[in-house]
Amino acid sequence: MSKIALVDDDRNILTSVQMTLEAEGFEVETYNDGQAALDAFNKKLPDMAVLDIKMPRMDGMDLLQRLRQKTQMPVIFLTSKDDEIDEVLGLRMGADDYVKKPFSQRLLVERIRALLRRQDALNGDEVGVESPETKVMERGNLRMDPLRHAVSWKGKDVSLTVTEFLLLQALAQRPGFVKSRDQLMDVAYDDQVYVDDRTIDSHIKRLRKKMRTADTDFAAIETLYGIGYRYNEE
Repeated sequence: MSKIALVDDDRNILTSVQMTLEAEGFEVETYNDGQAALDAFNKKLPDMAVLDIKMPRMDGMDLLQRLRQKTQMPVIFLTSKDDEIDEVLGLRMGADDYVKKPFSQRLLVERIRALLRRQDALNGDEVGVESPETKVMERGNLRMDPLRHAVSWKGKDVSLTVTEFLLLQALAQRPGFVKSRDQLMDVAYDDQVYVDDRTIDSHIKRLRKKMRTADTDFAAIETLYGIGYRYNEE
């Protein structure tokens, strides 16, 4: 049973989403603000967190920043429909996805399930089963180990979220071949989850930024404007 943390200062959202998730078989913990959640997470981390952005004491952005210092567990942001800047910033800071308020609880459940499935696969549930998705892949200076969710560039470790890892893996599997945004959406998201082009672009921008922490000259991911992205082996 996966444990989901819900963090929102709207008690109506906490109550209704908690009831929905528990009916789906999840264990749920709720918190009214970011500081209360962080205090609990310092004792024991959940399997996944769903965070509102605007909260008292500590908002979702600050909480996510603290979390990314010690964990890559999946995080979904809840945002108001007009907070487009917050969505992009959240993705760049390390959120795996976002859902706009007001939202379909069924859609939220599907996004949670999709991220947990990917997290389970990358955490090693498939140990002993070798496939292109699970075996260690080396492409020039890049090394990826899916079963350990480990990435290195020129021997330096790079910490990626589940979504970032899957996008990089999809691009690097076939160097020189272009992946359209639609193809990358299929890799990063469940078929029942809709995201727009801007979400994929934000993930790629954040992925490049993280790779450049290991090498300021990193340029292996090429943008083909109007078409998609391509990995060029270095």
